[in-house]
Amino acid sequence: MKRTKLLALAAAMCFGATAFAQSNQEVTYVEDPSQGYLFNRFKDNWFITAQGGANVMFSHGDSERDLQDRFSPAADIYVGKWFSPLLGFRGGISWESIKGMSDRKDAPGVLLDKAPINGKYKQRFHNIGPAFDVMLNLTNWWCGYHPGRKYNAIIYGGIGAYWTYAANYHEKGNSYERHGYKSLSDRILAGRLGLINSFSISNRVDLFLDVRWTPQDNNHHDEYGDIYNRTSHNISAFLGVTVNLGKNYWNAPVVPVCPEPENCDALRALLGAAEARIADLENQLQDCLNRPVPEAVVEHAPLATIYYPINVYRLTQKDKVLLKGISDVMKANPDKTYTLTGWADNYTGNDQINTRLRKNRAAGVEKQLIKYGVPASQLTTTIDNGNLCPMGEKYVALDRATTINENN
Repeated sequence: MKRTKLLALAAAMCFGATAFAQSNQEVTYVEDPSQGYLFNRFKDNWFITAQGGANVMFSHGDSERDLQDRFSPAADIYVGKWFSPLLGFRGGISWESIKGMSDRKDAPGVLLDKAPINGKYKQRFHNIGPAFDVMLNLTNWWCGYHPGRKYNAIIYGGIGAYWTYAANYHEKGNSYERHGYKSLSDRILAGRLGLINSFSISNRVDLFLDVRWTPQDNNHHDEYGDIYNRTSHNISAFLGVTVNLGKNYWNAPVVPVCPEPENCDALRALLGAAEARIADLENQLQDCLNRPVPEAVVEHAPLATIYYPINVYRLTQKDKVLLKGISDVMKANPDKTYTLTGWADNYTGNDQINTRLRKNRAAGVEKQLIKYGVPASQLTTTIDNGNLCPMGEKYVALDRATTINENN
């Protein structure tokens, strides 16, 4: 309770400080990143990415090939969208040229026009297909979103599905001639895990370095045995450019900021006085709760009250039904007596009219009770010149009545 009162008082002081400290100051509104960020429209925060680089494959037998001869080109193009400062998605086409080694001369992708090395044959494949990644901006996650930041570290993970192509050879005498490329009728599934180091050049353009690890299955052909079917791993590095489309920043919720008063001494004094007043009220409340409860004096409410319209003393049929029930109670208690008091409001009419109404109202109730068999000895009629209801003229209808009270 006390904390709630103090917060309410502080809020009132904050908005009242403008007039107290400097009349020309106003409440300002600023974005508050601590409140989170608002979602943008679906058409915002899209981007297009193109990148090119090199990769090295690590699979069975590749170590037989010189390292400098194992690098191959790779390139990707994507379209993506950031759904929040942290989470994004991209999808596009990925292409990579992969160099390897094989134990078999007739294995797919073998470069038949190249000399073998230690009994192994050089291979080269070209993979192309769709790829999809989910991206997480680590910099915004760890350091908070900042629209002017020049560097962002982004990790991503996803999948790719590749069609594989290799050089097509025709045997010509004791040699082989290359004639374009042929499909290996193979579909390769690959995982993707990478880190993007993005550098902002302008509001629309980012340059980046993308380092990726790709585990992927090899061409699965039963005729080449288990050696050829093993999973390989691919390490890639890319340089790329991202073009941001539409709105590419995020807005935080707007909150009011109260102006600083020129001198806070008066406010501190008010706050101190309020805290003292709250403490005093809490002490008074506790003292009140600790006091013994006095024995209550019970005032008997009327047994029944009959209400009338203005300037009326006759009983309605509903009133008679009520009095019939009251008469049964009275006859069941013949040793008790009852007082019938006639009332009229003092806001309308005059004393003569109101006195007549009071007498007639009490007499009408007495007559009806006697008619229902109540002995007259149990009944006493009287009038009261005051108002039955103490709540004023607004409730004048409650003053036009006859009350039936049980005598002590």
